[in-house]
Amino acid sequence: MVGVAHPGKQPTIKEVALRAGVSPMTVSRTLAGGANVRPEIQERVLEAVRELGYRRNENARSLRPGQTSGLIGVAITNLGNPYYGNFALGVEEAVAATGRRIILGNTGGDPARERQLVADFLGRQVEGLVLVPSGGPSDHLRPERLGDVPLVLASRRIYGLDVDAVLLDDVGGAYRGTLALLDAGHTRIGYLGNVSSAFTGGRRYEGYLHALEERGIPLDPALVLREQQDADSASEATRRLLDLDEPPTAIFSANNRNSIGALHEIGRRLRAGADAADLPELVSFDDFELAGLMPVPVTVVDHDPRELGREAAKLLLSRLGNGDRHRGPARLVEMPVRLAPAVG
Repeated sequence: MVGVAHPGKQPTIKEVALRAGVSPMTVSRTLAGGANVRPEIQERVLEAVRELGYRRNENARSLRPGQTSGLIGVAITNLGNPYYGNFALGVEEAVAATGRRIILGNTGGDPARERQLVADFLGRQVEGLVLVPSGGPSDHLRPERLGDVPLVLASRRIYGLDVDAVLLDDVGGAYRGTLALLDAGHTRIGYLGNVSSAFTGGRRYEGYLHALEERGIPLDPALVLREQQDADSASEATRRLLDLDEPPTAIFSANNRNSIGALHEIGRRLRAGADAADLPELVSFDDFELAGLMPVPVTVVDHDPRELGREAAKLLLSRLGNGDRHRGPARLVEMPVRLAPAVG
């Protein structure tokens, strides 16, 4: 008989052994490095592991029956971005009040790394997961794969995945930011954003387009650059915008890494003798370091990443506290943003 794991239940080492046609000891040896196990047998075992979604329980020896780990797994996309550091602090503040701790991991926006990180978290018997998703395939996040571990998505949703999520008012914030530039008299407004497939990138671009359409400003595709993932690529994109025969007089930046990159290029031009009056005004979705000290006017679509983290943790803790880890409808919280001058 072929071993099949029950939906919602984590597969056991015995089920892996049954699927592979070997003993549980052979499975254990394979997962420990494969000593004294023939390569063809190792491959059968690893194939069974993949098919069943088996994960080693790293905490099994340290947990007594009925005891929980007290751990919450938190996965973010860019550990080098202070925004996500503050987000993680918000999660930690909320879970620490219940005596729990977080395990923090960085996916780099890579779906494969996200999948492995989630598997590692589950192997350590986390009670729940808070995830800023990479935007790739999400079958590893489905409730039947997570078992009894609840999941909360933050900053981005995954269409087709019915789980709790906390978002920002991305569309409204980008709309108001672009509208502020239009109200200031700008009609050629550049757009710097991250990859088109990113959830937040699509929503913020929607807000930018809405503001232009409302004022009857036709979209100029030459002013839209959407594939920047870091400050260096954003600096190069800004150079391309400002080298146009008709450069933008203002730029809407969809995240703080794009904003920093834009200001690197603006600063370079100022040092080369450009007149500040000839350089674009900037609206940035997300605040960033030293925004108020920049050489051109900067306005931010502001919000508190710590509060975003706290709100995500509260959703997760309510699932853990009420015993309805996967029962009841998924909840969506959309947090407000505000337009404000940058401060130092």
